[in-house]
Amino acid sequence: MRKLINKVISKIKGESYEIDKDIPGSYLFCLCFSKAGQLIRGFFVRQHFMRKHKGKRVFVGKHVKIKCKKKIACGRGVTISDGTYIDALSRGGIELGNNVSLGRNCIIECTGVIRELGEKLVIEDGVGIAANAFIAVRGNVHIGKNCIFGPNVRIHAENHNFSDHEKPIRLQGATRKGVWIGEDCWIGSGVTILDGVTIGNHCVVAAGAVVNRDVPDYAIVGGVPAKVLKMRNED
Repeated sequence: MRKLINKVISKIKGESYEIDKDIPGSYLFCLCFSKAGQLIRGFFVRQHFMRKHKGKRVFVGKHVKIKCKKKIACGRGVTISDGTYIDALSRGGIELGNNVSLGRNCIIECTGVIRELGEKLVIEDGVGIAANAFIAVRGNVHIGKNCIFGPNVRIHAENHNFSDHEKPIRLQGATRKGVWIGEDCWIGSGVTILDGVTIGNHCVVAAGAVVNRDVPDYAIVGGVPAKVLKMRNED
């Protein structure tokens, strides 16, 4: 049974995969049953709503709500876990690469107010986002290949203007510079990434950090606001 499961998972992911030998058989059975249900739900989502699905397998959990489905393009092996909410109303829509995983109760909100649509979200191949993430697209958001995110990460691709102290902040408009995250980054639990930030390739952002400025390639950053603590490519 384990060999068959390993073979199936490897085929879906397009890479070698082997489950831990200490996982009980009863747990594996329940996991397979759950994944079968996700696959069935995913079939109806991609078949009738998502664009450019090209017959790829999509796994959709329970109590998932997706709005503006035709604005979403998926690669193969995408997992959208239980309780996730996605509103894809935006100019460019949402692109999810191969083997992207969204954990439980994630929220992706592309547009905040209908008088000004959000731009576009791109999540490249192999990205794993843990539970309770919140991505407010507004400006463009790009997440590079093979990034991993801890739970409760926040990405805000918009910043409210507040220079006029005599005018309500909500009436002063907003700037949308967007957020760019490079490839192979580890974004720790509870990190907040603010508008206008570019995070380079191969970076690590420590848990709880607030990133309000650019991060160079290979940097390890942490703190509020986040500062470079060490460079991964230096001895």
